[in-house]
Amino acid sequence: MIIVLAVALTGAIGGGVGTAQAEESRSSHDRQLLFYNHSYGVFDRETADAIEHSDYLRDFANFQVRTTTGTDGQTWTGRYLMGRETYLELFGVGDIAGQDGTLGSAGLGLSTERAGDMATVTERLKDEGVADPVEFLQTRDFGDGVPVPWFDAILTTTEYDAFGAWAMEYRPEYFADPRGNTEPAGFPGDVGRERYLSDDYRTHLMRDVTSVELAVTEGDLADTVPLLRAGGFAVRTVPDGGVVAERGGTTIRFAAVARDDAGLKRIELSLNRPVKDRRVERIGHSKLVVGPGSRAVWTFGDGGTE
Repeated sequence: MIIVLAVALTGAIGGGVGTAQAEESRSSHDRQLLFYNHSYGVFDRETADAIEHSDYLRDFANFQVRTTTGTDGQTWTGRYLMGRETYLELFGVGDIAGQDGTLGSAGLGLSTERAGDMATVTERLKDEGVADPVEFLQTRDFGDGVPVPWFDAILTTTEYDAFGAWAMEYRPEYFADPRGNTEPAGFPGDVGRERYLSDDYRTHLMRDVTSVELAVTEGDLADTVPLLRAGGFAVRTVPDGGVVAERGGTTIRFAAVARDDAGLKRIELSLNRPVKDRRVERIGHSKLVVGPGSRAVWTFGDGGTE
């Protein structure tokens, strides 16, 4: 359900675009083309194992643990919490091959809702200073050795320290394959997130990801800003040098840090129904606080062990 950079590309240390600036809060484009799809983080083994075996998470969310086979037979094993339109993918060290499986690595998938919008994103990227966006096709093998086209994707660069963001557009072949368990189109050209994800979220508390906070290197952040702006997000720089991207239902916050401090740090989630009491679940080196009200907050690392 994701593209991790190691699946399709070979990463190299250091940013590749590195010149983008986020100077204003309004979007530079009238129509938003990209929306938060999912994010992933790589955590210590104790936390990853605690997530995998948490009875509470299985009740809280549409939760799965799954190994996926993508392009060229690459595999990754993730823990998934899936909502109505958005989801999370959580790894332990080594669950992804190579550089992407190291502690503190993270990623962000942004997807289109309408077929053909990816082409417009590509053109916008050129206007944002990315002369040669990296385009590729991700496939999925359901276990029979016959891969089906899954989604088209775009990166701004193949060089990164610990974080990468990509644009993605689901392929009609995937929606047509019954093994994908997707929903019928809601309108002509519907390639949206709600169609892709199942309605099983309705029987759990978790509804969607409303905010995500990521700590990334300055180079990785600079390479991400053009994609956010091309997608139609309202992007602004905050006083500490970080960046906030808003629009489309999910706020994405970035802090600029050294590589050793990088990672997925905090997630806010909406709930399907309000809860009266506050519940705190400590899951490895993380803390999930649910309620009171209609939201939950999940912090990782130091924030999860306070």
